[in-house]
Amino acid sequence: MTPEYQGQSYGIYNADCIEVLAGLPDGLIDCAIFSPPFADLFVYSDSERDMGNCGSYDEFFEHYRFFAENLFRVMKPGRITCVHCTDLPARKGKDGFIGLHDFSGDLIRAHRDAGFVYHARAVIWKDPVVEMQRTKALGLLYKQLKKDSAMSRVGMPDYMLFFRKDEPNLDPITHDPEDLPVDMWQELASPVWMTVRQGNVLNGRLAKGQEDERHICPLQLDVIERCLKLYSNPGDLILDPFNGIGSTGFQAVKMQRRYIGIELKPEYARQAARFLVGAEAERDTLFSAA
Repeated sequence: MTPEYQGQSYGIYNADCIEVLAGLPDGLIDCAIFSPPFADLFVYSDSERDMGNCGSYDEFFEHYRFFAENLFRVMKPGRITCVHCTDLPARKGKDGFIGLHDFSGDLIRAHRDAGFVYHARAVIWKDPVVEMQRTKALGLLYKQLKKDSAMSRVGMPDYMLFFRKDEPNLDPITHDPEDLPVDMWQELASPVWMTVRQGNVLNGRLAKGQEDERHICPLQLDVIERCLKLYSNPGDLILDPFNGIGSTGFQAVKMQRRYIGIELKPEYARQAARFLVGAEAERDTLFSAA
């Protein structure tokens, strides 16, 4: 299978990630960084191959486990997969109760079942006021606190889950003080990432398509940069099987990595290719000046 969009250091497939992964050789990928569909919470496209188009939370994980098995096969031994997620609200009308689904925990179990070792978790701080204004979640409303705080709750952070293919890493990821100074390492080693700039994202509105396209939430470039610094070398091959508008690829190319992205939605894949053309130009300008 040939990528629909190619550059000097990237290829983007406008296809189903299961089909593309099946055609990749074993142990090809040095690092995977992605944000999977959030179960049935959002509609990303009207395709029956879209994992987000599922009838229930449990049905989503039936599909996801099959994906995780394919991902495990293509990962290089000893290397890291980085999965961005948050826990999901349970809704009275759909789930029969108001509460939370342990989405992060279920992702951990799915990856462990596929053969990965659960390596670490970073908590990404989110502002509960912004969450309240965006979602109107009952548990965050001040009027609910005054009425009955038994239904009040804390805000929901994002998580970056790290999984390892637990075999010897034959290509060590090395660092020196110029590349990753000790103060930066201390921040990355913190269990809570407090300094992620929430607005540092690519513009998802540029990829707006038809009515079946209702949600795109690009991952912060800060988060991707941290994962790339920690878990890849320059020249490594990075994978995002849920490419979206290409945030992972954009940052990977700028940091002199190679990239494979897989995106089912034509509008997203097309816009991602535009972003990556810009990333290659920015990288080439930066390093030619150096």
